[in-house]
Amino acid sequence: MKKNNLLSSVLLLLAAIIWGFAFVAQNALSDTVPPFTVNAIRSLIASVALLPVAYVTRRMNGKKLLEAKPADRKKLIKAGVFCGILLCISVNLQQLGIALYPSGAPVEAHSGFLTALYILFVPIFGLFLRKRPGPFVLIAVAVAIVGLYLLCLSDGFDGLYTGDIVVLICGMSFALQILCVDHFIDAVDGVKLSAIQFFVTGVLSAILMLIFEKPDISAILSGWAPLLYLALVSSAGGYTLQIIGQKYAESPTLASILMSMESVFAVIGGILFMGVIPKTAELIGCGVMFLAIIIAQLPESLIKKPSP
Repeated sequence: MKKNNLLSSVLLLLAAIIWGFAFVAQNALSDTVPPFTVNAIRSLIASVALLPVAYVTRRMNGKKLLEAKPADRKKLIKAGVFCGILLCISVNLQQLGIALYPSGAPVEAHSGFLTALYILFVPIFGLFLRKRPGPFVLIAVAVAIVGLYLLCLSDGFDGLYTGDIVVLICGMSFALQILCVDHFIDAVDGVKLSAIQFFVTGVLSAILMLIFEKPDISAILSGWAPLLYLALVSSAGGYTLQIIGQKYAESPTLASILMSMESVFAVIGGILFMGVIPKTAELIGCGVMFLAIIIAQLPESLIKKPSP
């Protein structure tokens, strides 16, 4: 394994661990701090925290903080705005979905695995780019349907939470955000892209907060610990690790599988920190859905005959 590939794998796995445990922090805030408020605070703090990181990394590479060419600055801002809008939609749908789960529900298991379905939606959305999904993706979709049934409907339709539907839509939105990052990442600075997308997410979330919510200062202060984890560790740290890891990954398949491991750590975090033990059928559903995620990333060369 080459040096860059090893570094990429370590960064993406670390991001997956951070994101998985972030579901615990989001669940802890879901009853006291409204979704738009959570994401406005975490995103704006993350954006500010990334500025000195961007400055140091640019100086280490012998570059100034600002791009020398106006065209490069314009491209960076454009990338940050587009990625930020999609990230705003994604994280707010996710937090809203988590807030909609009833007390005692296996929130981390459900939301973690449903979010990770972005791995399936990325190639499916490629249809709109005239890219037909390979056979493994079609198989993975069928397997994922079985996993979804076990995870969400093992007790019949009474076992389907409203939060499941919202978080599933969140997974679709994250797929679009990932495609957007992939489109711009080779042409812009990764840390600065992360800072700008969080600034856009924070501003948009703050506007929505002022329109639809009434922030409670005492609730925000009492939830300072999970808020700081989401802002500094999950947002500033995790998403920057994702962007840098994707940029240097030599194997997109390995990168995608490592990122989807967040769902596994979401379940582990729910068990360790919240004491919520999923039902047997739900655990099996999680396993089946993770299997679908892996199948979706298998290379078509495994079933294609080599050319003579």
